[in-house]
Order: sequence, then C-alpha cells, then structure tokens
Amino acid sequence: MGNKMTVIVFSGDMDKAMAAFNLAIGGASMGLEVTMFFTFWGLNIIRKNSAPVAGKGWLQKMLNRLNRGGSQRLPLSRFHMLGLGKWALGQLMRQAKFPPVEELLSMAKGLGVKFVACTTSMGIMGLTKEDFLPDVDNFAGVATYLGDATQGQVNLFI
Repeated sequence: MGNKMTVIVFSGDMDKAMAAFNLAIGGASMGLEVTMFFTFWGLNIIRKNSAPVAGKGWLQKMLNRLNRGGSQRLPLSRFHMLGLGKWALGQLMRQAKFPPVEELLSMAKGLGVKFVACTTSMGIMGLTKEDFLPDVDNFAGVATYLGDATQGQVNLFI
C-alpha cells in the first residue's frame, strides 16, 4: 500500500461535496497523495458556473438545461426547501467560519489534491473539457481511478 488516498465523488450535493473536500484536505494535510475522481452528478462540482448548455442531441441538452452544474448551483441532499435550506446552512457555515465549496476546492488544489473528471460520465452527459474548471488535472476513465485506488491506503465513495 502506498501513501495515497482516493475519493470517488459521485454526489453533486453541496453538503456531500463539502464532506469530500474536507476529507481530501485532511488527507493531503497528513501527507497523503490525494486524488478526487468526479463522476456522474459529482461532475457538477468541478463544472464552470458559467458553462453554456452542452450536448449533442436533444436528450443531452435537456439534461444539461435541468442540470446546469457549477459549485454555486449545488443543492443540499436534505432539507433543500427550494433553496431556503441551502441559504440557512450557508449562514451557519459563515457563523462557524467554515469555508464554502469554492474555497474548499481552492484549498484542496493548494495542498496538491488531484482532480480527475470521469470521461465516461462526460460522454453520457454530453460534456466536454471546456465545460470544466481549469483546476481539473486529468480527464480519464475508471481504469485510471482503479490504478490509483489499488495503490491507496484510503479509498472513499461519496
């Protein structure tokens, strides 16, 4: 086992994204080489907030119109309540001096955490490399993730 940690980020919910980044930052702070593999709804976290509606056919375009992505659009997994729950959690986070997702993303990058976007999910959703933040280190499939995971001490799924 190497000194590595992987996190599969499947969820695009704000609270789960915060947990994933918190764990990745903790691992990197402890000297682990951390890779976050964003797949399916987790891709929304690393999508540009201003990305246009993408897709080749009408199904992909419809999906991406409903699922715009970007860290500023992430819903809560519970108690979202048309955005009221997200606003309330944001207030509580500010009171506790807990950083928002955008700042957690920046902190993780500053500690050397690698971001990988799943190309299989991108293909299904009609997304291209241009739809993502420049912070993404690699666009790859499951074989790349498994290569990292087989060398990891810690492998998480969020």
